[in-house]
Amino acid sequence: MSDNIESAAHPFPPLIGVAPLMRRAFLNEDLRPLGAELLARAQANPADAHAYLDFSTVLQLTNNRESALAVQAQAIELQSLYSLPARQSEPGLRLLVIMGLGDLMSNTPIEFLLEDSDVSLDMLYVTLESAWPETVPDHDVMMVAVAESADNQPLLQRLAGLVANWPRPVINLPEYIAVLSRDGVCAALQNSPNLDMPITARVERAALQALGAGATTVGALLPQDDFPLIVRPIGSHAGQNLEKMMHCGDVADYLARVDAEQFYVSRFVDYRNADGLFRKYRIALIEGRSFVCHFAVSAHWMIHYLNAGMDASAEKRAEEAACMANFDTEFALRHAPALHAIYQRMGLPYLGIDCAETSAGDLLIFEIDNAMVVHAMDDEQMYPYKKPAMQKVFTAFRQMLENARHMTVAG
Repeated sequence: MSDNIESAAHPFPPLIGVAPLMRRAFLNEDLRPLGAELLARAQANPADAHAYLDFSTVLQLTNNRESALAVQAQAIELQSLYSLPARQSEPGLRLLVIMGLGDLMSNTPIEFLLEDSDVSLDMLYVTLESAWPETVPDHDVMMVAVAESADNQPLLQRLAGLVANWPRPVINLPEYIAVLSRDGVCAALQNSPNLDMPITARVERAALQALGAGATTVGALLPQDDFPLIVRPIGSHAGQNLEKMMHCGDVADYLARVDAEQFYVSRFVDYRNADGLFRKYRIALIEGRSFVCHFAVSAHWMIHYLNAGMDASAEKRAEEAACMANFDTEFALRHAPALHAIYQRMGLPYLGIDCAETSAGDLLIFEIDNAMVVHAMDDEQMYPYKKPAMQKVFTAFRQMLENARHMTVAG
């Protein structure tokens, strides 16, 4: 690394970036005209890597994933380093973020965490095949944003060697990110206080076929467990092909529709409250302190914020507002031992947690990841309580960067 290297000036229009583009999609703007404009730019200027990368994001946001990933690969082949200046006139901190190829859930959504901040951002895309650059932009802190996946495990292993003796502080070491598979998190958190995360097993298709045919039992896959089960393909996100199985016939029907070769299997936990509704929290855990990012209420066990009907229910929004207002003195306090155990065992300064509460009062973990989307894009008139809650997250994230920088100075 050189202490005096700055990213080269780009001769083409600046990068738009993921956050502004996703905000436009979130507001239901038709991004196809912008996509056509970016495509025309790329065709007219084949070296315009910014056009390629922004076009890739637009393709993802318009449900053209395969094309998006192909265009992204072209962008990274042209240029591996992309810069977004600080929104404030005087940059207060320079952050170098290590990124991998993939969709919008393949890296920490760093742009949302730093919107309108004083942090200048350099994003370096790394692949297994690419050479590590001889020089990178000078920076105060590095952060590894690559998310855990089967495809990314070799890249995380490579990055662990590259950043092991890095001369600047490194946030979220790759060897700890590598543990964030569903079964890896489950193993790391077993026997944690006041915490419930059902045993999660990786299962080959043949084993599930045997279960579906009645040739084996749930206990052979998950000792001491039984139906109902939760099954999902390994590598799936956002509830894709995630289903509850009540008996062997459900498994057979599922496999007839889903052609994956490997699956995660775990027991289903009924986490309904007394009113029959399910409630799910998304938490940011920053240097061990928890912050609520959203709280969803639904009649269905598989909750995603966008399909929980929060827009349509003032009652649900009022409950979310109360949750956010009282989070520090209620939820965070109730689950302080469990959250502390997560922080200690996972070893990552920044994490996202999707979770709920069981009827016994334990913290029920669905997923822990470094790439969960947390944002402040919601309509402020409908969700006036959201922006102040998210500002706490952004402030804590910025303080984490500052703490890392000062630890190095002190050392």
